[in-house]
Amino acid sequence: MAFSKQQKEKIVEDYRTWLNDSKAVFVLSYSKMRMPEVNAARAKLRDADGKLHVVKNRLFKRVLDESGYTYDEKFWEGNNVVVFAFEDAPSVAKALAEVTKGNEVLAVRGGYLDKAALSVKQVSSLADLPTLPVMRAMLLGTLLAPASKLVRTIAEPARGLAAVIKANSEKQPSAA
Repeated sequence: MAFSKQQKEKIVEDYRTWLNDSKAVFVLSYSKMRMPEVNAARAKLRDADGKLHVVKNRLFKRVLDESGYTYDEKFWEGNNVVVFAFEDAPSVAKALAEVTKGNEVLAVRGGYLDKAALSVKQVSSLADLPTLPVMRAMLLGTLLAPASKLVRTIAEPARGLAAVIKANSEKQPSAA
C-alpha cells in the first residue's frame, strides 16, 4: 500500500515522538503474524507501559539517523516490529520475553537503551533485572536498615532496665 507524502510525514512524526519519549526501544523480526497474536502482544506490552508498532524500515531509519542512533544496514532488512518502553525498560523487556517465549512468529533482534545498541543477549539480561518498583523497595530497605538497627540499639538499654525492674518487683513479696 502506497502512502501519500502527508501520511509519511505523519508516520515520521509519530516515530520521532515515540522515540524521544521512550527510555528503551526493542526491535523484533516477524513472519506470518496474525492479528490475534499482535493484539495479545500489544495488550501484554501495554500492561508494562510499552507500545508495539510495525514500522516502515526506511522511515524509521530516517528518524534514527536524525536522533543520533547508530545501526547496521543489514539489521533493518526484513519485517520489523518496534517496541517502545516509555517508563521501565526492564518490565517491558520482561513482557517482551514472555511474548516471544515459545513464539515462532516473533524473535528479538536487538534494541537501544539510551541510544546505545543492545544485542539479543543484552535484551534478555535486561529482562532478568528487577522492575523499577522492586528496585525502589530494595533501595528503601537498604537505606532504612541502619536507621532501624540504631533505634533498636538505643532502645535496648531501656528495655533491659524495664525487664530488670519488673523481675525485681515480682521477686519481692507484695505489701498487701
